[in-house]
Amino acid sequence: MSWTDERVSTLKKLWLDGLSASQIAKQLGGVTRNAVIGKVHRLGLSGRAAPSQPARPAFKAPRPARPAATAMPAAPRRVVAAEPVAPAPVPVAAHQQPSVPVLRNEAPGSATVLTLGAHMCKWPIGDPSSDGFTFCGRRSSEGPYCGEHARVAYQPQQTKKKGGATELARSLRRYI
Repeated sequence: MSWTDERVSTLKKLWLDGLSASQIAKQLGGVTRNAVIGKVHRLGLSGRAAPSQPARPAFKAPRPARPAATAMPAAPRRVVAAEPVAPAPVPVAAHQQPSVPVLRNEAPGSATVLTLGAHMCKWPIGDPSSDGFTFCGRRSSEGPYCGEHARVAYQPQQTKKKGGATELARSLRRYI
């Protein structure tokens, strides 16, 4: 497509009327928006009579106001004192010693999500979907748990038994 004198004069008129490059390209036909921008630049048409107008109106109708929620006082949270439950005994082989100490029977903690502080044990006690759900709440040593719960949560790595030929055969079977 070549820029004829007629097309250039139409371009100048539309540009000074404030149309955008896309709108001018549509009216001229056969040219792209970038071709119009390039020609405007080469012609030195920088000033416009009016800024280009958006195709859709800029005014938006305000949203209807949300109905104000009536503030109801929250019901006081019941703290149900659960009976201490003894942990299930863990079967231990005769040659092994238990690596995790058995927790003492304790009443559930009194810390809730709202009262839990930065240096309090965050060990959950009870069912999270129940009203009586709490956290341990004792002072935590290092990390998120108290010393007793940290021993349960972080168990030391077990050492592997070094077997002779059977261990070698088992590891080779993985690769064969």
